[in-house]
Amino acid sequence: MTGSDRLSTRSDAAVPEGSDAARTIAYRRSLRASRVRRAAASLRRRRALRSRGSLLVATAGVLVASAGAVAQQDVSPGAGLSPDTIAAAQKALGVSADGVVGPRTRAATKRFQRGHGLSADGLIGPQTLKALGIENVAVEGIRARSSQAIHPVLKRIAACESAGDPAAVSDDGRYRGKYQFSVQTWSELGGTGDPAQASEAEQDRMAAKLLRRAGTRPWPNCA
Repeated sequence: MTGSDRLSTRSDAAVPEGSDAARTIAYRRSLRASRVRRAAASLRRRRALRSRGSLLVATAGVLVASAGAVAQQDVSPGAGLSPDTIAAAQKALGVSADGVVGPRTRAATKRFQRGHGLSADGLIGPQTLKALGIENVAVEGIRARSSQAIHPVLKRIAACESAGDPAAVSDDGRYRGKYQFSVQTWSELGGTGDPAQASEAEQDRMAAKLLRRAGTRPWPNCA
């Protein structure tokens, strides 16, 4: 025990009120109380910070998981298709028609696409459905859902250039696909292969890119 502790433990009755000793004892008691309050406040702040940090980490984890789920949904090989349409495609591909696009369905789709000169991406898009002989009503339904997300100007251009047909080819073979791309323009935009064999979603994406880059100039007769 230090001298100050011994001094502070003296009975108040033994210390004359108003004396230096009494004032010293009161000061030290006040100092100790202040230190206790500061220590308690510091502990509460640390706990609050740890709690907020845990909440932020948990929230970030949820957001990352949600983003991953959305990304996975966006690239689903059967995105935008009804289970009945998927089952019809599976039946035509010779796999179990369960209405769910899994590894076997994707593999069968790629084999079919390679054998029919289509882009072997494993996606059951309008071109693949058309080649499989799936009824046009399913294809038109996919086109309608796809067109809802594209720019109104591009809708007008597609209707003018190809009547909205992703597989359209001009009489001379020079212009191809829904937006009648030339192979050169398609390549400059980052596309590969034949524009008319690309998925409709890919053609929409490339057309939007071209519209941002050059406006409606590439489609002088349909802008």
